Amino acid sequence: MRLNGLRRATELLRLSGSAEFCPPYRTSSSLPDERKDLLHNGPDLQEFLSGTLTDKTLWAEYKGNLKRQKGERLRLPPWLKTEIPIGKNYNKLKNSLRNLNLHTVCEEAKCPNIGECWGGGEYGTATATIMLMGDTCTRGCRFCSVKTARNPPPLDPEEPNNTAKAIIDWGLDYVVLTSVDRDDIPDGGAEHIAKTVTLLKERNPVILIECLTPDFRGDLKAVDTIAKSGLDVYAHNVETVPALQRHVRDPRANFDQSVTVLKHAKNTQPDLITKTSIMLGLGETDDQVYSTMTALREADVDCLTLGQYMQPTKRHLKVEEYITPEKFKYWETVGNELGFLYTASGPLVRSSYKAGTAYALFLNVTTDLRSLILNTKQTYFNSVYFVQ
Repeated sequence: MRLNGLRRATELLRLSGSAEFCPPYRTSSSLPDERKDLLHNGPDLQEFLSGTLTDKTLWAEYKGNLKRQKGERLRLPPWLKTEIPIGKNYNKLKNSLRNLNLHTVCEEAKCPNIGECWGGGEYGTATATIMLMGDTCTRGCRFCSVKTARNPPPLDPEEPNNTAKAIIDWGLDYVVLTSVDRDDIPDGGAEHIAKTVTLLKERNPVILIECLTPDFRGDLKAVDTIAKSGLDVYAHNVETVPALQRHVRDPRANFDQSVTVLKHAKNTQPDLITKTSIMLGLGETDDQVYSTMTALREADVDCLTLGQYMQPTKRHLKVEEYITPEKFKYWETVGNELGFLYTASGPLVRSSYKAGTAYALFLNVTTDLRSLILNTKQTYFNSVYFVQ
């Protein structure tokens, strides 16, 4: 009997490819005329299976809601749908990380770009953002899916060495290091991060290192430790506009404290590039976004990224609005006009999104230009960083 059921299922699958098998489409009379038109004029099964729905030319035709109504959960618009992570680079990178007991923010924060970054882009360059100090954070921000605990496991003393080994083995010219918050450690883990940077620079003096750091509870001595470690880019995310800080971030974090961290890093090492990031779609207004960008520029922040907030699980904050690609392009223009060295703005942009493209361009320039880029960071960031 089970075999007969299997045969029937196989026959149904075989027949499903033919037009004769599909019954005539019927629309419920209770649907509004506009919905009926959408159903009749929408894609058929073959168009759906062929993937033509992801064609960017169809984005303007998207009819779904972009702003959440009370009690509603928004559907994901087409410009935020990404490929399932596969490929040789993806598997190689994943296995390498597991063997060395390393963690990435790509996995822990459920980044939508993991398949693209780990799989490699046009030049086959795989990119991962290493997350130092374990996979458990002492903070509980309402947008973040990283595990939390009051007292996480102790730091792995071998992590700086393992991180340096992995990155050198990958042959990267630019690397992004981030970390969880560790409020249970007196210096917040600053020495641990600095040691990782130092080991990397000892093994490869020309490697460019970006550190996306915690706020260290406002401890400026910890900021000094990182800023003087030899890194090239000091990044710390303000995450959202000032008005939404308490709603979005852990109570121990706030906008002024984050800005102070960025300003102090720049004052400590004036040649450092400073960078921050803002999520959109949490309920902020255009005026709030603009005033936030202005405040960051006044704090001498060099680079800014803006991306769409995406709810990682049902336990986290709901998306209040999906921002269109056109609106993100507008904010990129605003950022450039305000004087940021670089403004990366797009639905899928994250702090380290598409850094692999920058690596590939860096590796393909001439020796003379490479020297110029190394000695003139502003030129580097204007020309190749976060190229899309």
